[in-house]
Amino acid sequence: MFVALLLLPILPFPRTSGALLPNQSPSRDVPSASNDSPFPWKHMRLPTTITPVHYHLTIHPNMTSLDFTGAVRIQLDVHRDTSTIVLHSKQLQVSNALLLAPEGVTPLQVLEHPRFHQLALLSDSVLTKGRRYEVHLEFAANLSDSFHGFYKSSYRTRSGDVRFLASTQFEATSARAAFPCFDEPAFKSNFTISIIREPRHTAISNMPKIKSVVLPGGLVEDHFDTTVKMSTYLVAYIISDFMSVSKTSKHGVKISVYSVPEKIKQTAFALEAAANLLDFYDDYFDIPYPLPKHDLAAVPDFQSGAMENWGLSTYRETGLLFDPDKSSASDKLMITMVIAHELAHQWFGNLVTMEWWNDLWLNEGFAKFMEFISVNITYPELQVDDIFLEKCFEAMEVDSLSSSHPISNPVENPAQIQEMFDDVSYDKGSCILNMLRDFLTPEVFEIGIIRYLKRYSYQNTINSHLWESLTKICSSDNLKDDHKKHKALCSKHRQQSGASKWHSDDELDVKAIMDTWTLQEGFPLVTVEVRGREVRVSQERYLKTGDPSLTDRFLWQIPLTYVTSASSTIQHFLLKTKADILYLPEEVDWVKFNVDMSGFYMVHYAGNGWNSIIKLLQHNHTALTSNDRASLIHDVFQLVSIGKVRLDTALELSLYLSRETEIMAVTQGFRELVPLYKLMEKRDMAVLEKKMKGYIVDLFRGLIDGQQWADTGSVSERMLRSYLLVFSCIQKYSPCVTKATQLFNKWRDSDGNMRSEVVMLKEHTNSLL
Repeated sequence: MFVALLLLPILPFPRTSGALLPNQSPSRDVPSASNDSPFPWKHMRLPTTITPVHYHLTIHPNMTSLDFTGAVRIQLDVHRDTSTIVLHSKQLQVSNALLLAPEGVTPLQVLEHPRFHQLALLSDSVLTKGRRYEVHLEFAANLSDSFHGFYKSSYRTRSGDVRFLASTQFEATSARAAFPCFDEPAFKSNFTISIIREPRHTAISNMPKIKSVVLPGGLVEDHFDTTVKMSTYLVAYIISDFMSVSKTSKHGVKISVYSVPEKIKQTAFALEAAANLLDFYDDYFDIPYPLPKHDLAAVPDFQSGAMENWGLSTYRETGLLFDPDKSSASDKLMITMVIAHELAHQWFGNLVTMEWWNDLWLNEGFAKFMEFISVNITYPELQVDDIFLEKCFEAMEVDSLSSSHPISNPVENPAQIQEMFDDVSYDKGSCILNMLRDFLTPEVFEIGIIRYLKRYSYQNTINSHLWESLTKICSSDNLKDDHKKHKALCSKHRQQSGASKWHSDDELDVKAIMDTWTLQEGFPLVTVEVRGREVRVSQERYLKTGDPSLTDRFLWQIPLTYVTSASSTIQHFLLKTKADILYLPEEVDWVKFNVDMSGFYMVHYAGNGWNSIIKLLQHNHTALTSNDRASLIHDVFQLVSIGKVRLDTALELSLYLSRETEIMAVTQGFRELVPLYKLMEKRDMAVLEKKMKGYIVDLFRGLIDGQQWADTGSVSERMLRSYLLVFSCIQKYSPCVTKATQLFNKWRDSDGNMRSEVVMLKEHTNSLL
């Protein structure tokens, strides 16, 4: 709790006092502080001479003047003698800086380095290694106009009144704009937070409120319980007039959903989903959620899709609120996925955090991957497997450009850090984890990530820590003292693996394999050529832009999988070199690599390979899974774009789509064919454009004519209906236009009350059409 301290003036900066920080030597290029004095630290990253242990933070937002004041008392451990404390502060007016030492309270001189968002606090005496000190700082600022830091938000009621609230968004580097702090993920600490507010507002934060005190003048000070050890970017608080609904999960965690009062009836689905998903993660990770509560808040003005603050995740309203009378099935899918993502972060990201932002994918790739795992099990009717495949295709589109970057990429400043929040970190990260899970088997993968989370709880990690945790999972040494769940999963793994496994646990070098996927950009194109029983495989980087000669320097260790016309049993081969040869037990009519698109690579079938695939699809397309068919459509058209395959070959393959019914294959057909007529349109090739549009309509005519104009069926069925009907109506397909006109007139005559006969699913169609 904050203790009132005697206000002391800040003294001038003494140019001769204070020990140098580690690795620092006197230099003419020492940066200048805002008052033109030398600033005693020249690096973007903070020194590790001193680390924070505990923050006592008090915040007082004024919702009338839209600014805030605050005070923070930070407990510090000293790891090397120094007289300088360097921490972060951005656009804060800092005052009354004090050092609280066993010898007493002394003022600290304050220097600011705005370009690096840093403060230097200089003491007249040396802070001694091994001792604990405290610093006290007071600060003030305006509530931010952006959507970062401690910012103001507003909404308009049905009666037209404008209501203001204040909320936080600290990831990646904006906690420093709300209070002075050590704003790097490795500086984990405990936080005890108090918020001063008007009685008309409520305040929520990471932890439950333990008491409220009425202050002189009528203000209320809410005191929240101390957090677990966590990074600054996970601190959160909201001051608003929100209402909430609550329930207790099966594992005893209080779940609450907050929203503006007029939308509180739209919170029921999110409340139920959050409770189910949190219980699932508890069981899957074999680690109980460590906090007594979790709040989910729908913030009217919110730039990010959602944020995983520990104990108080925040969302766009569209990412959390579900109106049974107006929202669509795809809205429900999206809301479920977003909640699953943020709750997965409570373990991946919050409990175990990347050491630095270059390994952001350890947070985001895992959370993206786990949202599919969790929703597939807890809400199987939502059929999320289709969406996962789409995410991998989207990641490939980004990763095929010369401007792509490795999943684990060096970053230093806030701008570089922000650039890491992209499809490579999220989607490619999740896709290579899926590939690794398939490679190791789901049982071994689950054991490994449980081991990772338990071993590094409340700590920070790098790539290699994960790979070590996934190595030698089921060896006898690791089973001696392990949990019964570990032993049960290993037993299941051995029973299911049998002779078909492609490696022994003892010889598998997970780090060597996965470094080729995380430390270099791009992904491989595997070329397959069958000659009798001999299958020649080779790899190169798939690159759409840039110098093709640069592809030769890339080499991956690729977990290849394949099936053949002679056997539906999945075969495995780890390709470690540029080229290799596989031998089949007998000659086959066709071979399909990258089974179910579980690997993050594309396949080119050289020689007569594509013709064999086309023949198979024309005569018996269900011999392959829907994921396999979608990946073939994707790969053949992508290979056209780099000149590996002729367009007429790709179009010949697409002819089989007239018999396709599965959403991923159909929508992938749309995704590859629609850009062709758009390109013709752009180049004023009117005759070809018309023919291409007609070809697509003819290709899917059977599916289009078979659609029921009703918002019924599974999410996949509804999304497929949306693709087909929107496309055919835009292309002025007569039956579609006639029916759509009838429904529109009926809706208009019903004063907008008719819903059941109107197709509600609109998502994804803009990107297609």
